[in-house]
Amino acid sequence: MKFFKRYTKSLLRHKWFVFLECCRYGIIWQGITHDWSKFLPSEFIPYANFDFNKERDETGYYKPTDTGDKAFDFAWLLHQKRNKHHWQWWALPEDCGVIKVLDIPLKYRKEMICDWRGAGRAYGTPDTQKWYEKNKNKMSLHPDTRKWIEEELLKSPLK
Repeated sequence: MKFFKRYTKSLLRHKWFVFLECCRYGIIWQGITHDWSKFLPSEFIPYANFDFNKERDETGYYKPTDTGDKAFDFAWLLHQKRNKHHWQWWALPEDCGVIKVLDIPLKYRKEMICDWRGAGRAYGTPDTQKWYEKNKNKMSLHPDTRKWIEEELLKSPLK
């Protein structure tokens, strides 16, 4: 657990900023429980062993599936499938190979925005609008979800 201390500090900092954002949206319980699965050994240990901070670009983005670390890759899969605030949770692979994208309910849309903003603040890249513009084409989002996100990012005082 080479990065145990640094990862714990980073996780708690991220959770704090997400909590503050969730309070702004009136979803306090989601702010409290946000990313709780990252404390489970199946996620915590691989994350703590992987120095994900070094992989981020200037917007704060890192490609979690391009790490070369199989344990981290599996922890990321578990994390996104345990947490409905990740757009990947709403991507449904069909037997024919097509991905059906489901509309994300409002409370999880809000938490997703709070997650992006909290991560930006925690990692020193607070311009969520800039991050989204650079990365939106990497996300499979239902048109209604995408429209809401883009409107929300434009109207909100904290980008």
